[in-house]
Amino acid sequence: MEYIFLILVCLIILIILWFILEINIKKLKQIGEDKELDNLTKDFPENIDICKSILSKLENDNVSIKEEKDTKTSLYVVVNNTITIANIRDSYTRIQTVAHECIHSVQSKRMLWFNFIYTNIYMVYFLVVLVLTLCNVVKNPSIFLYILIIMGMVQYFIRSMLETDAMTKAKYVAKEYLEENNVCEKEDINKIVSKYDMLNNIGIKLVNYDILARNFIKVIIYSVICII
Repeated sequence: MEYIFLILVCLIILIILWFILEINIKKLKQIGEDKELDNLTKDFPENIDICKSILSKLENDNVSIKEEKDTKTSLYVVVNNTITIANIRDSYTRIQTVAHECIHSVQSKRMLWFNFIYTNIYMVYFLVVLVLTLCNVVKNPSIFLYILIIMGMVQYFIRSMLETDAMTKAKYVAKEYLEENNVCEKEDINKIVSKYDMLNNIGIKLVNYDILARNFIKVIIYSVICII
């Protein structure tokens, strides 16, 4: 009964948060698709050059940079101190996206390493406990479920801080890059930054919701296994 109750609580919380935060993925995609701004920014410097300029501004020139045309996900990996830029050449959002990853590279290395190591431990724990419970090796799954919940809370707290910080600052860093490098008129810069504001208003809430939802889903999955 406690597992069914926990599943219901997780689902209710996710539904309530979805409506409270007014998350609108369709609107987010519409804001991210702007042909006028895409055409305006297509003549900007290459992504790697933009990345180098922003890193120099952030006084962090020891980061490796690479561009992957076969992926849509840009990321900074603390393990090899590398920024990978996705295939975003044709989108006006690329300046803010690049700035986002550059900001990650100057965040607290202690937090970044903790997030990397802890997240992997968290995933391994979830998979191992899941398998052991399915094989009836675990006799008291409630303890492992509570540990999973606590681990998820810690993971959400750290990851949320890192992502919210990077997303919040990226707009300002991108704006400074546009202004200092004279890549377009001030009016156009205001248009671009205004759209970045709109993206952040939805995006920050969506990212935080997604991190929380992924942890809740793990709890729901494990609770279902416990019931079985």
